[in-house]
Amino acid sequence: LLSLPGAVQADGPDAGVAAHYGNPVAEQRRLQSGAGWVDLSHLDVVRVAGADRLTYLHALATQAFDRLAPGKATEALILSPQGHIEHAFRGSDDGEAFLAYTEAGAGRALADFLDSMRFMLRVEVTVVTEQLAVVHEAGGGGDGQPLGRELLVPRAELTSYASEHPSAPSGTWALEALRIASGRPRVGVDSDHKSIPNELGLLGSAVHLDKGCYRGQETVARVHTLGRPPRRLTLLHLDGSADRLPLPAAEVTADGRRVGFVGSSARHHELGPIALALVKRNVPVDVTLLADGVAAAQQPVVDPDIGLHVRPALR
Repeated sequence: LLSLPGAVQADGPDAGVAAHYGNPVAEQRRLQSGAGWVDLSHLDVVRVAGADRLTYLHALATQAFDRLAPGKATEALILSPQGHIEHAFRGSDDGEAFLAYTEAGAGRALADFLDSMRFMLRVEVTVVTEQLAVVHEAGGGGDGQPLGRELLVPRAELTSYASEHPSAPSGTWALEALRIASGRPRVGVDSDHKSIPNELGLLGSAVHLDKGCYRGQETVARVHTLGRPPRRLTLLHLDGSADRLPLPAAEVTADGRRVGFVGSSARHHELGPIALALVKRNVPVDVTLLADGVAAAQQPVVDPDIGLHVRPALR
């Protein structure tokens, strides 16, 4: 869909789709109002079929799948035995298969892991990115949150979807700005190889706290029970006088000491320049940080004691 009028291609993890269509601010406001859509066709799609698919996913992932109703969207993680995040995906079941979407380039690794754990179960795992494309459709809105839903559209029908949709498209810059403002992390961008779900505020959304055993559960449960995850996600309000945004993975410092790293950043149409950063739990929330050399005030989005997400309000 980069042939649509005004389309400017994104770079980084969203390369291959439009960053914007000529007016990122208007595109943000349109999404926030509950209108418009975003081309996310660069994301990978994995299909998990077979009679045992939901009990199989239930046993492997952090989310409860055993009673998942057809059409209900959910998100989940695959953890290492030590509780570190290895894979993240979202999706829904259509009654015949669970269709998961994940970051561009991550689908094959997810499919290979799932297939390696299949054993004698009636499950078939395939990467179907060439057949299906992801589209975000806005919905709700008015509170600055990236509300809406993701649809899977046959890739051959993507151009028809764009031409027939009643609203104009928005680019990934708009969706990312609203996501960052809501304090919602993007695994693989706002996390690293050591990240555990408690640090990112994913308990409750991607981690079901009352389900049975899964790989890495001991770490998640221990930190949730005892509190004090080693790091916490924070929303940074960046100094607007700087003419640049922090680079991904750039260091965050406090009084000259490295305390974390920057994940994603954007220019929000109301808040100005913002970013998400993962910092040490014991960094005082009222301390001004330097994110890639840019001064930044903090707005906590994860409770540092229990690891639950705290939804930030626009200020």
